[in-house]
Amino acid sequence: MAYKISDDCTACGTCIDECPVEAISEGDIYKIDPDACTDCGACADVCPVEAIHPA
Repeated sequence: MAYKISDDCTACGTCIDECPVEAISEGDIYKIDPDACTDCGACADVCPVEAIHPA
């Protein structure tokens, strides 16, 4: 079960550096590749606006 980024994302970039498998891509709202996500939760732990949650 991969994590998802909600519309609350501010595209701050904090999560990208935390992802060990580079599953997050940039955009107006960042996206997580569900096939690459290992469900580690590192991105959710550092998101300052709590926009990342388990799918």
